[in-house]
Amino acid sequence: MAQESASDAEIRALIARLGDSDCRFQRNGRWYDAAAAQAHLQRKYDWARKRGMSGDAESFIAQAATRSSFSGRAYRVDCPGQAQAEAAPWFTARLAELRTSAPPR
Repeated sequence: MAQESASDAEIRALIARLGDSDCRFQRNGRWYDAAAAQAHLQRKYDWARKRGMSGDAESFIAQAATRSSFSGRAYRVDCPGQAQAEAAPWFTARLAELRTSAPPR
């Protein structure tokens, strides 16, 4: 099996962070817990990879993690102690945290 690229590792870590959060995620008007949202994004990522689509974590955030592929509606997040917001800034902040905490290569 081919070695996982740095981009794949970041995207998988980002999806894992989603599942580990205490946030709820809104998709097409319905709220889902973090585990259900994680499973949904993992399916979207797996689907894209099977079709040869690739890219960096920023592309994944922009194209898959923050809006519905069907309706085009933005996903929203609702985290304890914070105001509800669109998902794009949440994912961008989690990516920055991942990169800050990543060991040097």
